[in-house]
Amino acid sequence: MDKQWIILKDHVQDEWLDYNGHMNDAEYARVFSWAGFNWMKEVGFNDAFRRKHQYTIFTLESHICYLAEMKPNEAFEVSLQVLDYDEKRVHFFFQLFGSNGKRAATCEQMLMGMDQKQRRTAPFPHELFEKIKHLAEQQAGLPRPKEVGQTIGIRRKDKQKDH
Repeated sequence: MDKQWIILKDHVQDEWLDYNGHMNDAEYARVFSWAGFNWMKEVGFNDAFRRKHQYTIFTLESHICYLAEMKPNEAFEVSLQVLDYDEKRVHFFFQLFGSNGKRAATCEQMLMGMDQKQRRTAPFPHELFEKIKHLAEQQAGLPRPKEVGQTIGIRRKDKQKDH
């Protein structure tokens, strides 16, 4: 695999539009959340799996970068890239592409596996861990997106901070 995995395809819904006539910022978060749910479905992490293993996944952190407007009814795709993982956590990077391949937004997320009975972190069940590992291995050659690890702040050309 030499490209990211397209995990979601859809279009901007009318009810997602805000007073500027483009997709509202909260809807980007919803789209990235749906992409995560699609990943879960693809790897078999469904209700039956959760019941069987008494196991779930929590989102620990999420960071969205808004890069371009998404217009009414515009088609989009969301890709998924595994940046890193261990026995309890997976570090994902999603990209939202609009029409003509426009990069409209990115979302970096850290997810953690949880024992549902104890409500504590726990290692991924073996079959889920193997699927995460396999995807990470397939994507090992992908470049690291420039938005990974970004922090929020005002970039200043001068060093003076007294304003």
